[in-house]
Amino acid sequence: MIRKTRRAEEAAEFEAFAHSRGQRLFRTALLLCGDWHLAEDLTQVTLAKLFAAWPKVRRAENQDAYARSALVRSYLSHRRLRRTGERPSLGELPEGVAPGDDPALRITLLTALAELTPRDRAVLVLRYWEDRSVAETAAELGLNQGAVRAQSLRALGRLRAALGPDAAEHLARS
Repeated sequence: MIRKTRRAEEAAEFEAFAHSRGQRLFRTALLLCGDWHLAEDLTQVTLAKLFAAWPKVRRAENQDAYARSALVRSYLSHRRLRRTGERPSLGELPEGVAPGDDPALRITLLTALAELTPRDRAVLVLRYWEDRSVAETAAELGLNQGAVRAQSLRALGRLRAALGPDAAEHLARS
C-alpha cells in the first residue's frame, strides 16, 4: 500500500513537472530541429526518458538542466541515426521565439540556423536562446568549456556567413 502511494505521489510530481516545463522543452526542441512534428516527438521522447528516470531526476540539483541535457542528447542521437542530409522545415515557431517583430528576419534566421550542423545548432541554442553559461552548455553537451567556446565562435561565424552581410547588420541593430 505504501509503495502504491509513493508511486502515485511520484507520478503526480512528474506530471506537474512535465506540465510546467513541457512547452519550454518543445520550444528548445523546435529551435534545435526546425521541424514542428519532430520537435513534438523529441519532447515526448525526452519526457518519457525523464519519467523512467524520475526517482533520479527528482533528486537532481537542477531538474531543468537535466531535462535540457536529455533533450539535446535525444536530438543529437536522432540526427546521428538519420544522416539523410534533409534540412529542417521552418514551420511556425511558438510565441517568444523571434527576434523583434520582423517575420522576414525570423525566416532568414531560421533558414540560416537550419544550415548549421546539429552540434552547432545545439551550442547556439543553449548558449544564446536558453542563455546558458559556457560551463552549463559544456556540462549539458558533455564537452569541455574550451570546446564550447571554440564551437560557439565557429558556429556564430557560420551563421553570419549563412545570413549574409545585410541580415547580419540588421540583427546587430535589433
